[in-house]
Amino acid sequence: MHRQKRQRLKAEPLATARFLPSAAPEQLRVWRWSDLLLLLARCLLLLALIAWLAVTVFPWRGDTVLVDAGVDQAWARQQIDSAGFGAAARVTMAAAMEAAMEADILPWLHSHEHEWRGDARLLIVADGAKVAMPARLPQFAHALTLRIKAPLPKAAVANTEHRIALATTPERAAAWHALFAAFNLAGGATQRYVVADAPDGKTELIVWDLPGSAPPPAWRAPLWWTAPDALPELAAAPSLSVNGLTLKYAATARGRVWASSAWPAQDGDGARAIYETWQLLAHAAPAYPASSQVLDAGRAAMPGAAPAAWLAWLLLALFSLERILTHARRH
Repeated sequence: MHRQKRQRLKAEPLATARFLPSAAPEQLRVWRWSDLLLLLARCLLLLALIAWLAVTVFPWRGDTVLVDAGVDQAWARQQIDSAGFGAAARVTMAAAMEAAMEADILPWLHSHEHEWRGDARLLIVADGAKVAMPARLPQFAHALTLRIKAPLPKAAVANTEHRIALATTPERAAAWHALFAAFNLAGGATQRYVVADAPDGKTELIVWDLPGSAPPPAWRAPLWWTAPDALPELAAAPSLSVNGLTLKYAATARGRVWASSAWPAQDGDGARAIYETWQLLAHAAPAYPASSQVLDAGRAAMPGAAPAAWLAWLLLALFSLERILTHARRH
């Protein structure tokens, strides 16, 4: 499709051509690449089609562990080793469900199960507050093991220390410390909020209040508080309003991110709204948390493949571009 004919006259060295009979010029075909933009569009269309078929037809994942980022990591490693998944690939649940913060892992796994090979095994290691027990378990085509850490009873967590990592400017540091001092008063003698400059393994909350700078990649926590435009994951994040506080939220590989322009609080009512919202949302657990169990494969056929929507749009765009360039070349 990408060759072009060029006309060349075949010349012969003669003293004179007056007495030679007339003859039509001969044409020679010379191979060369032409219409490079059209060639590029067709190659990209072919690559996109291959990627679409690979996602749709050919699973690529093997044994996988889906790990809750907020669960005790020592306990998680013990569960992974005891289940025989020491060599399996590990995926963070928050990263897997990045598009929908409130989606449970079981429905997400059911809709993405076509990504795993037929002989693959799956393991979910999570806190009981993160995986709800559905009224009817979905039927999976792979063997699925649930290792759920049961939440502590309320009496066992009566005296709790909440560790917070605060990254802010010197001008706003006093307001943040005053806010968490108010939290200490609201929690009484049983709840303590300890503020540090960097997170550790027990940090529950990271406050990133440094406009124009990105947090270190190694920082991890179950919950983040940032400004509305602090992280790229918040660009298309949904929002909600609770206790008069407007929040944008997103589930990322860093942890769950809340963004608002209302913090740090400027008065007592604002501090009370932030405290009540945190207690209401951050510590909410499913009414019936899932329990540790093994779910055998319930069906032989793989679920219907649902490739990424952007691949379909990319195929449509490339096909339209290829048709336009082809039409332009002919005319």
